[in-house]
Amino acid sequence: MATFVNRRDFLKAGAVVSSFFIVPRHVLGGPGFLAPSDKITLGFIGCGRQSAGLHKNFQKIPETQVIAGCDVYAAKLDAFVQTNNQLYAQQTGEASYKTTDAHVDFRELLNRKDIDAVVIAVPDHWHAAIAVRAAEAGKDIYCEKPLALTIPEGRAMVRATRKHKRVFQTGSMQRSWKEFTQAVQLVRSGAIGTIKQVNVSVGGPPRNWDLSAEPLPAGLNWDLWMGPNEIERPYNNVLAPAPGATFWGKWRDYREFGGGGMTDWGAHMFDIAQWGLNMDQSGPTEVIPPGGNKDEGLMYRYANGVTMTHQPVAGKNFCQFIGTDGEILVGRGELKTTPVGLADKVFQPADYSFQTSTNHYQDFLTAIKTRKPPICDVEVGHRTASVCTIGNIAYQLQRPLRWDPDKERFEKDAEANKLLSRPMKKEWKV
Repeated sequence: MATFVNRRDFLKAGAVVSSFFIVPRHVLGGPGFLAPSDKITLGFIGCGRQSAGLHKNFQKIPETQVIAGCDVYAAKLDAFVQTNNQLYAQQTGEASYKTTDAHVDFRELLNRKDIDAVVIAVPDHWHAAIAVRAAEAGKDIYCEKPLALTIPEGRAMVRATRKHKRVFQTGSMQRSWKEFTQAVQLVRSGAIGTIKQVNVSVGGPPRNWDLSAEPLPAGLNWDLWMGPNEIERPYNNVLAPAPGATFWGKWRDYREFGGGGMTDWGAHMFDIAQWGLNMDQSGPTEVIPPGGNKDEGLMYRYANGVTMTHQPVAGKNFCQFIGTDGEILVGRGELKTTPVGLADKVFQPADYSFQTSTNHYQDFLTAIKTRKPPICDVEVGHRTASVCTIGNIAYQLQRPLRWDPDKERFEKDAEANKLLSRPMKKEWKV
């Protein structure tokens, strides 16, 4: 069985023995060897379908060690533990590797001193409750997008991160993809002149509850899955599919748990719009819903006069910038520009006035070491999620709203402001 020395324990031990001798790295391991003091230990909170890709991306970076998983669904937790052990067994060349710990309650994982950072990949209604407690426990945090279910919860995540001096990366990983970096640099550098309009194509808002109760599968703690929600809902497999299901859980389609396509893909494409407009610390000031035509989307207006239109998705998700001298349309694996040659324009590192990254996961780990903000810091993720959420509220109320991005409140609209938050169980409030 492989033996793993925790990074923090190693550092403590090193303080004792360092006065006696120093061992060169090449003596310990050979080319590429990473001493225990270099390893960043990770615990995964949420071991469902989304965690699989995150796990693969983090696990293949030598400076990390995934040592624990947590999930309220026993079958998913067992599969995660087994996969993690197998991957490390292959890396170490050993027949078996059984050092991955399993937890049902995330608080047990947060209480562990041997875990440096957590990866949060649970439904949106749990993000804030877990992330705030992770910051309080001294963990650095990678949290899936959208940042939070409500705007006050997102702000609580920002406050906790700052108060406890934590590193927080939001999982809007398109910020680390080449085509999106190129698009934003073109916009920011003035390659298409002054930006007048942005079009964002993603899905629509969430819908009201319409699912029937189904028998609860063995090994699923439904009370803990529901967690912070004061409003109880019965189990339905659409919300929490069994391991091996061929579809993504549709919890995000319902107001109790997510924000529909607006926050799902919107946390990617509105994020690029915010980035391109240099609005990572702010947001729009008006939200105007469409009329009776369901094929039309709502419109945002920023204080500088730029408008941004939500175009209900009818195909590929994208973000389009329209300027006085050209246009840029960017989607995954696609960058179209007018003039055409802009797509191939070469920028040097010195040309960038904003932070860039080529690997979202490595960027997070580097930030842990340097204690500098990662490319999609908690404030950035919060502002993007806020754009999505105020759009959903405008769709729900079907009237124009004025938004104050500094106060994070609607102007003179008590009904709209009430929708900014949700009732939460006392145990999980943030």
